[in-house]
Amino acid sequence: MDKKTTTSEKPTFYQSIDIANKWCKDWEQELLSDEVLADRIAELIKTKIGLRGFFAYALSDINCSLLDKLPSSLIFKFVEGGEQIVEIMLKNLIMSSAQIINHQRDNNTAYEEISENISDRCINILKLLDTKLVNNKVNMILDNLDNLGNSMNNSKNYDLKQKEFIREKISKIAK
Repeated sequence: MDKKTTTSEKPTFYQSIDIANKWCKDWEQELLSDEVLADRIAELIKTKIGLRGFFAYALSDINCSLLDKLPSSLIFKFVEGGEQIVEIMLKNLIMSSAQIINHQRDNNTAYEEISENISDRCINILKLLDTKLVNNKVNMILDNLDNLGNSMNNSKNYDLKQKEFIREKISKIAK
């Protein structure tokens, strides 16, 4: 087992992905306890880049079951993370939901399954976070959905079918 702590106080996006990958594998091999892993992740996600890198890996890697099993110590750290966790989960839910429609249009079932998995993981996490905070953010997003889009600068808005599907996915948070 290699050293599990970060080598930098502020790892880059790609370093954060690599760190998350290593920790997830160590956890799956039972080389890290739930509590130690949760503490490590809490440190990593204190920075915006660490947060993005961790979730870029943990949400998208089909072989990393951490966000499927959701140990209680990790849920506690996510709840402590508050608004930043809610925001990144909602952003990923929206993007992955819109991508599901794109992949269906392209008949790309492999990517559709990956996006569906990301969407499901986001919904499951959002159900466990602060209800009031999640509801407030969801309402803000739904009010602004017509101005959101498929690009980093929202220059290409979501089409009607994507927006309907995003609303459908968001409604699953409350179920």
